[in-house]
Amino acid sequence: MSRAAGNTRLKSARVAAGYASQQDLADAIVKAAPALGLRGVSTGVRQVRRWESASPPWPHPDVGRVLTHLLGQSLEDLGFTTPWGTADQRPDATRRGLVAGTIAAVGLAAVPVQAMATTQPANVGADFAAVTRSHRHLYWSVAPATLHPAVLEHARLGCALLPETTNACRRTLAAALAESYLLAGRIEFFDLRQPDIAGETWVRALQAAGEADDVLLGTAVLAHTAFIPGWEGDREKSAERISAARAYARRASAPAQLWAWLDAVEAECETRCGHTRTALHLIGHAEDTLEAAPPHASPPVWMDWFDATRLKSFKGNVQLKAGHLPQARDTLLEALEELPDKSRKQRTVIYGDLAAVEVAARNPDEACAFAVRALDQLTLTWYATGMERVREVRRGLVPWQHEQCVRDLDDRLYGWGTVVNALRR
Repeated sequence: MSRAAGNTRLKSARVAAGYASQQDLADAIVKAAPALGLRGVSTGVRQVRRWESASPPWPHPDVGRVLTHLLGQSLEDLGFTTPWGTADQRPDATRRGLVAGTIAAVGLAAVPVQAMATTQPANVGADFAAVTRSHRHLYWSVAPATLHPAVLEHARLGCALLPETTNACRRTLAAALAESYLLAGRIEFFDLRQPDIAGETWVRALQAAGEADDVLLGTAVLAHTAFIPGWEGDREKSAERISAARAYARRASAPAQLWAWLDAVEAECETRCGHTRTALHLIGHAEDTLEAAPPHASPPVWMDWFDATRLKSFKGNVQLKAGHLPQARDTLLEALEELPDKSRKQRTVIYGDLAAVEVAARNPDEACAFAVRALDQLTLTWYATGMERVREVRRGLVPWQHEQCVRDLDDRLYGWGTVVNALRR
């Protein structure tokens, strides 16, 4: 296939199947998905255009299944390159059992099989993991648009090295590869707001976790995938993924911190689906879990996105959406005071939620003050999720849009620097 001309295989198959335009194919995918027992499948002409480009991304598992059904060819025959190498590198789909079975169920290509002749030294897994660990630390301060390409390139290196390793080295490298893809997906979802791409990346993370037989990492990846339908209001699909994550956590005897985070993830998804009472119960259970945790218990080293202070951030948001404004204000202010200096991204979210509390309490001056503080933080470290909070606050300030405080906020929100920065992201 000539890459210079784009993915001509897919384009030819689309036209041959009677879909004259990219929009026709996108519409057909959405229409055919329910007949295959797939819910919540969505795509658009922009995604089809990416598939027909010179570097087509591997489709989301559900979308890929519909695509092959409509066009009658495998994804490889349609011009896609598996993220793990060529088709003849795929091992038996049941090889890794526990985690890999989840991947096999959706028909995605598995990780490369072990090479016949090992060429990498035994320390390559630890060396690769050291870079992964550095990326994890850099996430909290480096601009996402800068860090994301480096993380993806590192993951591609891991895919290339994996077939050339064996035994403990292979498991170490696969676990670090899973963490790299998990981080890349977090950047795509939370920092860049690209949920479709994040979903594809997290599937690769789950594959690598299966190759490493690291069930705790698999738990974390599955729980992250619940955010995608949860933020879209699809409670059924979100609950299914959380249930899968909990099943993995039970098998791995997960520490208390991971269980509490699963409660917090489910609480946020329930809140976005309009079930705040259930969410408040989950937050209470998470608090009890952390309080009862043994003193020596500690989360996995890669789980640096959650602790008791972050739980308060979850709790404050749920209280806000439930209309418990005084409680939300107190909880969020307490979380803000306890948050470490490095947590700039979370600070933006808390400022945004505090601004939303004041909007709901009909205090526009205070709301604008918190929104401006969030914008100040965004100039230091960009975070799309934080910017969304600010925009939600601005929409809530419409009744006071002629007030001077709102006009001052608009000058900041729609200034040259902020607008250009947002469009660049």
